[in-house]
Amino acid sequence: MLEREEVIREETLEELDTINSWRKLEFNIDETYEYVPENISFRIVSDILYYLIAFPILKVLTKIIYDLKIEGKENVRNLNSGAVTVSNHVLVLDCAMIALACGDRKEHFTALADSFKIPFVRKLIKLLKAIPIPTDINNKKNFLKAIDKLLSNNELVHVYPEGSLVPYCKNIRRLKNGAFDFSKRSNVPIVPMVFEFREPKGIRKIFKRKLDVTLKVLEPVYPDGKQLEVYKEEVYNKMKENLNSK
Repeated sequence: MLEREEVIREETLEELDTINSWRKLEFNIDETYEYVPENISFRIVSDILYYLIAFPILKVLTKIIYDLKIEGKENVRNLNSGAVTVSNHVLVLDCAMIALACGDRKEHFTALADSFKIPFVRKLIKLLKAIPIPTDINNKKNFLKAIDKLLSNNELVHVYPEGSLVPYCKNIRRLKNGAFDFSKRSNVPIVPMVFEFREPKGIRKIFKRKLDVTLKVLEPVYPDGKQLEVYKEEVYNKMKENLNSK
């Protein structure tokens, strides 16, 4: 089992190395950068790509590769407000799985600015509702305004609070503050999600090298005036308790 997991991890790291090698273009965020374009044409193209093209393809792809199962979809789809969704970050395609769990709720993803340096990919992820995280503190104000506006419009914003991708990690790592700050600023809930892995079954275990995936969408957790550290610990414990629980 350990040997198999090492093979999986090495394969995923090779994928990440390939992506990293594409990072050639300049990408700068200044005070005029539009994090969520308001242009009608852009929004129409984005919605067509997101819902009518990416969704069907990714639904089939994640089923074939990971036999993806999603539990608790109603916990995010039935919300009457905006929300910040959070999850462990364990797969290159886990953002696609999160989008599938959210259905027709608009989910925006915060992403490292480096992702916007990749030729072609930079335009594609922008259309697929990715929002770059500015590295310069002077540009954080407009970034926060964009997040606040999305949440006030009853949309969803996803944050990977662990901060980095660790392929097939089976633990919940310590969480950073960003997602909880967004939630408290806009007084919207956090919807925790956890990815867990399972051995392939039936005919899949004959030819499948990688583990299969279950995504659990947990019940919302509300800020309710809690101190940030208390709030963060509550969500962390909830994610940890539900990882691999029956």
